[in-house]
Amino acid sequence: MELFARIVVGYHGCPENYARDLLLGTQPVLQWQPSTNEWDWLGHGIYFWEYSPDRARRWAEQKFAGSGETPAVIGALIQLGRCFDLLNEGMTATLAKNYPQVVASYEQAGRSLPQNRGRDWKRRELDCVVIKDCLARLQAQGVQYHTVRGAFLEGAPAYAGAGFSREAHVQLAVRDPACILGVFRPQ
Repeated sequence: MELFARIVVGYHGCPENYARDLLLGTQPVLQWQPSTNEWDWLGHGIYFWEYSPDRARRWAEQKFAGSGETPAVIGALIQLGRCFDLLNEGMTATLAKNYPQVVASYEQAGRSLPQNRGRDWKRRELDCVVIKDCLARLQAQGVQYHTVRGAFLEGAPAYAGAGFSREAHVQLAVRDPACILGVFRPQ
């Protein structure tokens, strides 16, 4: 990990009992299991909203509504380490360069390429495949990324004619739990 990489604050929506276990240390941060959904926007990792506890809370409330679990938010200090930052044009150029290789591998296997779908394209199956493939190819070349970061425009425009969305956010996928320097209970 790059020792002096940028540190950000992230917020993670989860059940209350899991937040409590993280805070008490009965659930070690280093054993935090990543999300491995086929639609994960930034590939597999532990997902955080950067500097957005309210968005994390709303997500948790929607996710756990009617489940019997109490929604909660855990804050974390995250050292980005080597970050595959999709707000960096060099990283998006790397993804674009990798995409034809993904297409070719699916064609050779006789499989259809996954598609992004759903409301506001929240099910990012294509993006997940492309990011995972790209990071695997980079890792095979000896380049390991600890985190992935991207901005997402979601929701309705903030006002008529706006270029801003009501649910726009920056999200992080932490691939290496050692990047999580500590957790806290947001106020």
